[in-house]
Amino acid sequence: MPKNSVFLLFHTIHDVLRAEKIMKERSAAYELVPVPRNLSSDCGMAIRLDDDPKDIGHYLSGIQIAGRFSFDGANYKRLDP
Repeated sequence: MPKNSVFLLFHTIHDVLRAEKIMKERSAAYELVPVPRNLSSDCGMAIRLDDDPKDIGHYLSGIQIAGRFSFDGANYKRLDP
């Protein structure tokens, strides 16, 4: 996993799939991954980005993001919405 990744967590798998569809339409670089255990004990999927594009919130404005976390290769840090 590359350093300086950003993880987007969602409330439902339906929201993850809607977000994935939008990311595909925008040709954004992303990966659908299991939610890291450090972030949630729930089973689920997240979207991992190699960087933090500032316009991602605009693209996903109709989808509620449960959490946005940066990962520096060792630690996760919650980012402001």
